[in-house]
Amino acid sequence: MMKEQNRTIGILGTGEFARALAKRLYLSGYDVIIGSRRPEEAHISATDECLCNLRLMTTEECIESVSIIFLAIHAEHFKDLLGDHEDKLNGKIVVDVSNRDRPSKSNSNAEYLQTLIPQASVVKAFNVISAYALENDYNTSSRQVFIASNNDLARIDVSNIARAMNFTPIDLGNLVAARRIEKHPLLLFPDWGRPCGFTIVLFIIWLLYLIFIYYVEQTIYAWDQIFVKVLNKAICMTGITVLSVTYLPSSFAAIFQVYYGTKHIRFAGWLDKWLKNRKQLGLISFTLITIHVLMSTLIMSPTYLRSWYHSTKITIPYNMSRAYELENINWMTWKGEAACMTGIFSFTILCLVCVSTLPSVANSLNWREWRFVQSKLGHVALLLAVVHVLVMGIPGWLKNPKRIYKSITFLSSILPWLTLLLKLFFTIPYVDGYVTKIRKGWERKERRCQAKCVRQKKEDLGVMNAKDAANPESGLFPEYTIQMVSFDENE
Repeated sequence: MMKEQNRTIGILGTGEFARALAKRLYLSGYDVIIGSRRPEEAHISATDECLCNLRLMTTEECIESVSIIFLAIHAEHFKDLLGDHEDKLNGKIVVDVSNRDRPSKSNSNAEYLQTLIPQASVVKAFNVISAYALENDYNTSSRQVFIASNNDLARIDVSNIARAMNFTPIDLGNLVAARRIEKHPLLLFPDWGRPCGFTIVLFIIWLLYLIFIYYVEQTIYAWDQIFVKVLNKAICMTGITVLSVTYLPSSFAAIFQVYYGTKHIRFAGWLDKWLKNRKQLGLISFTLITIHVLMSTLIMSPTYLRSWYHSTKITIPYNMSRAYELENINWMTWKGEAACMTGIFSFTILCLVCVSTLPSVANSLNWREWRFVQSKLGHVALLLAVVHVLVMGIPGWLKNPKRIYKSITFLSSILPWLTLLLKLFFTIPYVDGYVTKIRKGWERKERRCQAKCVRQKKEDLGVMNAKDAANPESGLFPEYTIQMVSFDENE
C-alpha cells in the first residue's frame, strides 16, 4: 500500500494533458499540487470546476512539497525547467509522460531526463494514455499503462497510482524500456502491413482472373456489371481464401512439432510471423465476407442469379379476343435455397467468432471456451463457406466437366479444403494425442532432435551476444502485447 505522505502528488505543467491528469488524480482521492513557472497567469479552473480545489504554486514550491512529481511538459523544456532545481529533486520520483515526434533507437526522453537529475528516480509512464482517456471513464481505448524505471520501488509506487486511477499497470523493467514505450504511440497499425498487403495482392489476382479469363474468353458479363457483380465475386473469392489462410498455420505448426518431436524448437521466421498475424487476417476476411453479403443482397433477383430461381414461361396466343391477368411468381430452386442457408449460417457463426475477439467478451471466456469459439466454431464457419461455394459450383461442373479447372468456385475452394483436411487429420484420436503429448513437454529422444536443439541454442546465444554488443537494450524484456486475441488458438 502506498505510504500516506505519497497521497499528495505534484504536477509540473498546466497544459491540456496536465489538467486532465490533475482532474483524474483528484477524483481518485489524491491531493494534487500544480507547479507553474508563472502561476499568476495560469487559470487552471477555467474549463473545469473541480480544478478549483487544487493548489497552484511555483515550480520550486511544488517540488519541495511532494515526493512524487509528474512532469507534463515537452522534452525540449526539461533542462530549462529543472536545471535550477536538481538538488531539490534528490530522492524524489519524477514521472515522465512526454512523447517524441519520431522514434529513437539510441535514447529516450526519460533517459535524457535521468541524466539531468541523476539523484532522482525517473519513471516512464502514462505517455500512451490520452487526455481524453484520463477524463472519461467510459472511454473504450486501451487502459494499459506501461511503466519503466531503474528504481524498483518507484515502479511499484507509480503502479499503485495507475491502479487507483482505474488503469492497468504493465511493468516493463529498467528505464531503457522507455525507448519502446515512447515508440508505441508513434506506430500506425504496426501488425497490419503484411496481412493488408497480402489481401490486396490476392484480390488483384482474383479480379484480373475474372476480367481477363472469364470476361475475355466467355464474355458472360457486360461491362457495366464489373462494379457490383464481378467485383462481388472477386471479394468473395478473396474473403474465403484469407479465411482459410487464417486457420492454416496452426496445422503447419503441428506438422513441425511432430517432425522434430519437441515443442522447444523455434518455428521458422515465416511461420512465426504468420501465426502472429492470424487475428488481422481473420478480421480482414470477416470484413470482406460482410461486404460480399451486402453486395449479394443487392443483386438477389432472377435477373442476376438466374440459376437460383425457377424459370417461368408464359405463352400468349397470337389472336386474343380478351385480356387475361397473368401472375408470375419465381420460387427459388434447391440451389438458391441451399446457397442462402449455408451462407447465412457461415456468416452468423463468423460474426460470433469475430465478436469474441473484443476484449470485453474475451475476458469473460475461460481458455476452453476461447478455444472452442476461435478454433472449433471458426472451422465450422469455414466448412459452411466451402459448402456454400460448392453448392453454386457443382451444377456447372456437371454440365461442363472439362472446364472445372477454370471454374472460380473450384479454384477458390482448393485452399479451404486443404485447411479443413489438415485440421481433420490432426483431430484423429491417435494423432491428436501424440501432438498433445508433445505440447505438454514430452520429447522424442532422437539424435536429429537433440542436434537441432543444441544447434538452435548455439545460434540463439550467438545472436544474443551480437545484439548485446550492438544494442544495449536487446534482450532486456520481451515484446509487450496490447490485446492477446487471435482467430485460432496459439498452437
